Amino acid sequence: MTHPRRVPRRASSSADETGANRWSPILTGSLASEALDAVRAISQALRASPRAQYQGGSPGPASEPSLAAGHAGQAVLHGYLAKAGLTRRARQTSEALLDEAAEAVSEVSLPPWFYQGFPGVAWAVAHLDDAKERADADPGEDIDAALDAYLSRSPWVGAYDLISGLVGLGVYALERLPRAGARHMLELIVERLEETSERTEAGVRWRTPSGFLPDDLRAKAEKGCYNLGLAHGVPGVIALLGGICAAGIAPTKARSLLDGAVSWLLSQKLPPDAGSSFPAWTAPGVPAVPVRSAWCYGDPGVAAALLCAARAVDEASWEREALEIARRAAARPPDQAGVRDAGLCHGAAGLAHLFNRMYQATGDACLGDAARFWFARTLELRRPGCGIAGYAACESRSGEPARWRDDPGLLTGAAGIALALLAAVTPIEPAWDRMLLASLRPTGWVAALPPSSTYGR
Repeated sequence: MTHPRRVPRRASSSADETGANRWSPILTGSLASEALDAVRAISQALRASPRAQYQGGSPGPASEPSLAAGHAGQAVLHGYLAKAGLTRRARQTSEALLDEAAEAVSEVSLPPWFYQGFPGVAWAVAHLDDAKERADADPGEDIDAALDAYLSRSPWVGAYDLISGLVGLGVYALERLPRAGARHMLELIVERLEETSERTEAGVRWRTPSGFLPDDLRAKAEKGCYNLGLAHGVPGVIALLGGICAAGIAPTKARSLLDGAVSWLLSQKLPPDAGSSFPAWTAPGVPAVPVRSAWCYGDPGVAAALLCAARAVDEASWEREALEIARRAAARPPDQAGVRDAGLCHGAAGLAHLFNRMYQATGDACLGDAARFWFARTLELRRPGCGIAGYAACESRSGEPARWRDDPGLLTGAAGIALALLAAVTPIEPAWDRMLLASLRPTGWVAALPPSSTYGR
């Protein structure tokens, strides 16, 4: 695809886009104090780390621009620290990090992937930028044009998922609404999702070809598989389509795909006595097995995605299903959850935040208790003097011993842990979790804007 000439730069920061807080701190007392101490320590450690210039090749964690592991993700953290007023010069730090990320995009060709590529950097800019630009001075038009051309390719041969495929580009486009370019990108994404879908008696599904699978999984599923993780599979499609339907884009086609996807997903439930409600993936002739509890794979991520879609299109039956899945995940014994570290992707902070998000949305006491438990576990995992402000990330590959490393990033590292803890102790709604498809933009606010308007976070 044609690489965009530039990523727009951040302009300013201000208050909640809806004008009202709908979020309450879930931690109090000593746990809240510990959480605030951890957030401040992480912020200080990240500010103190060297930020080398990105010069191509394979960048290290300190120098890469990406949303998942680099400057763009850290900029999101400091943007929310600025909103909370917890650390000095947080706004300036956020702006500097975004400038460095944008500069890297202008100098190095990055892939069109949400978490590791230039769309994620552009999402961070759009999410943090409150400036209302003139209609003829859209700072994101280069990104939109490049992605529009990319999404116009048919048949689609790329991935469909959130991390590096269609769903991730849809998350970027949702953040860009109500611009006409964003609507067109979402229309194209619906077309690409339709042409890559498989309609079965159970509903609509998407196959992950074997070429996109890691070696150990490819050996088990030589013809590909059907992924049930939010990060890489059908639950991400469901949450995205919910947002597209709520925005009134390609309504007939998008709703048909959404209904079929939810039907197929629910048909994949494991027996009640299995360790989890859903497996990580399914493939013909391969037994489906329970999976850990996490955002990327597992029941908490599935429940959050289904709840998003249910609220987006006002489907009470889907919400009941989502709550049943979430409550079962909340009741799972901690030693069966597979949690080893504290990151957002598959760690304690990620579980805590998902349960907190669903608790704030529903008021379900079971989910609130689970959120508090996993926040406490997140704080227990902190080891002062190790990692970044006491947090290290665990890397575990099949057949290899676990390795621990310093990780400043948002998805698996310290920046994401700090964001989750910050949401637990302040009344500021963590709208940043739209990047996780744990929430969606308020559609009423989008609909109220004229078609030519730009938008805030």
